[in-house]
Amino acid sequence: MSVELKIVKTRRDLRRFVDFPEKLYKGCENWVPALRGDEFDTFNKKKNGAYDYCESECYLAYKDGKLAGRVAAIINRTANEVWKEKNVRFGWLDFIEDREVLKVLLDAVAEWGRARGCTRMKGPWGFTDMDKEGLLVEGYEHLSPFTCLYNYPYYDTLLQELGFHKDVDWTQRIALVKEERPPMFQFAELIEKRYGLHVAKARSTRELNKKYGLPIFHMYNDTFAPLFQFTPLTDRQIDRYLQTYVPILRPEFVSVCLDKDERPVGFIFCVPSLAKAVKQSRGRLFPFGFIRILHALRHNDTLEALMIGVMPEYQGKGANVLMFQQIHENALKLGIDKLILNPQLEENFKVQSLFEQYETVPFMRRRAYYKDL
Repeated sequence: MSVELKIVKTRRDLRRFVDFPEKLYKGCENWVPALRGDEFDTFNKKKNGAYDYCESECYLAYKDGKLAGRVAAIINRTANEVWKEKNVRFGWLDFIEDREVLKVLLDAVAEWGRARGCTRMKGPWGFTDMDKEGLLVEGYEHLSPFTCLYNYPYYDTLLQELGFHKDVDWTQRIALVKEERPPMFQFAELIEKRYGLHVAKARSTRELNKKYGLPIFHMYNDTFAPLFQFTPLTDRQIDRYLQTYVPILRPEFVSVCLDKDERPVGFIFCVPSLAKAVKQSRGRLFPFGFIRILHALRHNDTLEALMIGVMPEYQGKGANVLMFQQIHENALKLGIDKLILNPQLEENFKVQSLFEQYETVPFMRRRAYYKDL
């Protein structure tokens, strides 16, 4: 029977779009769902500031009358202007192990993109870098971080069969947090004196947010600007992310480096791993998901690194040393011995070198693909 394609138009359609992975990955022990409420908000034009410069269309695929796949087509006009490209992105891609289903979904993305002047398709990407991106190609045996994509191995196989090629890879490692401190910490006092740097002290993430929230994300825009396909965030987007993430951050695992004038020049955001709590709650905060997440924030042996950045003029001056030291000492006090690093572009040797004094082990590899239209 042929595959039937349906455009997501109603709230009921969107609910099927959001909930499809739960059925697809039923029984998969390493898949972790997204927070269901966040998924709905992402496709809400009133709540997602990315729609100020993006447009999208979502599709569902049915085979033999049963839901068999989903995909979102996205055009990020700002990214295309900055990078001087004409890309249509595909994201939120999930499908049964069926080549025909995948082809119908991606053909729909291609047709939608061509009608808007696009000449190349790329993905998996979201609206911006704050969304999940990159297909998992190594590390299927590990429980997925709740901030990253997980997929079956056949995704990569079928994409290649349909003519998609590697665009970029991101690698993830686990850094071991040990009593034996990295040698670089011995230079912390010298760094403070020579460059006038120090880490912010705060009793809560609310206090950190009030003082440094908006400046940190402006710094994020400046720091990440050279990275592949990066799109700067608007103040409307920043406000949403602060509202979303501040409640789940602990001050012990947020480090802000300040200069002598108390201006932020670097930041590290980490969070105790919420993967098990989110999986157990099926991505739902109520009735018990919120309680499980609060417990995971307080009782954990693993951290997940969300973001790290240092202003260009302070790179190489030890700002990262001061922030790593703060996170390291707090992790030891609270019984945490592992840090899952955020996905790092395989050719971004500058950020990878920051962790060279830690013992690390391979964790996962993710890949973005492209195909000319």
